[in-house]
Amino acid sequence: MSNDTRHMARAIELAQRGLYSTMPNPRVGCVLVRDGVVIGEGWHVRAGEGHAEVNALADAAAKGATVSGATAYVTLEPCSHTGRTGPCCEALTDAGVTRLVYGMQDPNPQVAGSGLARMEADGVEIVGPLLEAQARALNPGFIRRMETGLPLVRCKLAMSVDGRTAMASGESQWITGPAARGDVQRLRARSCAVVTGIGSILLDDSSLTVREAELGLAEAASLALEKQPLRVVLDSQQRLAVDAKVLQNVTSALVVSALAPSAELASLGVSQWQLPDEKGRIDLKLLLRRLAEQQCNEVLVEAGATLAGAFVAAGLVDELIIYMAPTLMGSQARGLLDLPIETMADKRPLKITDVRAVGDDWRITAQAL
Repeated sequence: MSNDTRHMARAIELAQRGLYSTMPNPRVGCVLVRDGVVIGEGWHVRAGEGHAEVNALADAAAKGATVSGATAYVTLEPCSHTGRTGPCCEALTDAGVTRLVYGMQDPNPQVAGSGLARMEADGVEIVGPLLEAQARALNPGFIRRMETGLPLVRCKLAMSVDGRTAMASGESQWITGPAARGDVQRLRARSCAVVTGIGSILLDDSSLTVREAELGLAEAASLALEKQPLRVVLDSQQRLAVDAKVLQNVTSALVVSALAPSAELASLGVSQWQLPDEKGRIDLKLLLRRLAEQQCNEVLVEAGATLAGAFVAAGLVDELIIYMAPTLMGSQARGLLDLPIETMADKRPLKITDVRAVGDDWRITAQAL
């Protein structure tokens, strides 16, 4: 492994620390190296605070290190615009960085190569992209939002070995074990929004919150709990009760309907969107576009077979995460998805990218093709 690759791998490792906290910003790591010695490290912790480059420069300064003549290894092209913080490309060049190794170009139209161009114009040697696939894997939702105007959508499902998700009565707690439920908590924690349907709420009265006891995280737990994901309930006909657990914290709740906003929910301060399609149901693609406009990068769909099937049927799911429990629920139990397919020619192909044990259960990750 070359020194450049080794230092970029470390920058990627640092960026991963922001998995649960940087939203809506991308996860970024930075390593500063001078004369073969690491003199500063940083990662972006949360939006509105220092970016990875600024934090690495501060780390070098705290150590009394000289940055002039150093190489900066950054997982994402340094920003060139002023938002809540200043341009990182200027911070690096002003500090005397003479060489930049970057993981991937920033897909943000406000940057899109301009950070690299400005640094190169200032005489900085530019090298990259390096470990681009790993760098892109840090921010799948941010990249998708910048490139398409839609968030990355994951659909989480739990099933028995015979592909059943609930009994005929609707009873579904608990198919999987505690390790799998903890894994779902971590999926929630990395998501900007969690979407469910009114049917699931009426059956389970879930709060859809991230809960510390189930996270299974040590140092990252406090960051993961700082901000709950937006909890989105799709309720076409406004059947949601005002005392539902999902509304206990109205600041992170959103109710979407095909009908006009409910005055009762409005009196509680609940945010509401009216997004009907031509059939009087909720327009799912418009919902995702609106969530992207609210800077949602990664959206987790936790719903029953009907709503999950509707997302899949509409081609709006990027990734399926299926937890399979070592149990049989029988032929009268409900199937995995409400997705009417009549012929083999119409089957939906998937690419399985990961299969692993999670406690006593199995987690299958598949990409929609």
